[in-house]
Amino acid sequence: MLEQFWYGLLAPFESIDTFVESGGWVLPWIFIAGLVMWTLIVERWWYLRYAYRKERETLTQTWKARPEHKSWHARQIRRMMISRINVRLVGSLPLIRVIVPLAPLLGLLGTVTGMLEVFDGMSALGYADARTMSDGVSHAMVATLAGLAVSLSGIFFVGRFQTLSMVETELFADALEY
Repeated sequence: MLEQFWYGLLAPFESIDTFVESGGWVLPWIFIAGLVMWTLIVERWWYLRYAYRKERETLTQTWKARPEHKSWHARQIRRMMISRINVRLVGSLPLIRVIVPLAPLLGLLGTVTGMLEVFDGMSALGYADARTMSDGVSHAMVATLAGLAVSLSGIFFVGRFQTLSMVETELFADALEY
């Protein structure tokens, strides 16, 4: 009974292990890239959803508490506030934009190494063995699939966060009347 419970509990991890083995040595790197990308996406979402609103409100109240808004110094402070909020809005977005095209390139590397396995097997045997060919082609296709899946899952969020950062920066600039 207890043995079946542990087997049922560990079954999903065994399928993940089987999947990683079928993709070759590149698949753990694609997994790490996807994990980093999704961690950064969640961090951006959390910042835009919660932290940004508090920060915007604090800076807006700081601006409104100033006695004058028309001098050169006031305008420079306004520009600094807008620039600061823009930097915070963009945050880790450049790193996410690097990971999105990096994942398919890692998948392509897995494809090339898988095809090299096929050619090595064919040259070692002197003929095309179906079993050797299918193992190498499997490594190639699984790595390509994983790289594309990681990249496609991040593309939407990159576009969404870029648009949100531009729009929110403009709205914040409009809120600081001078």
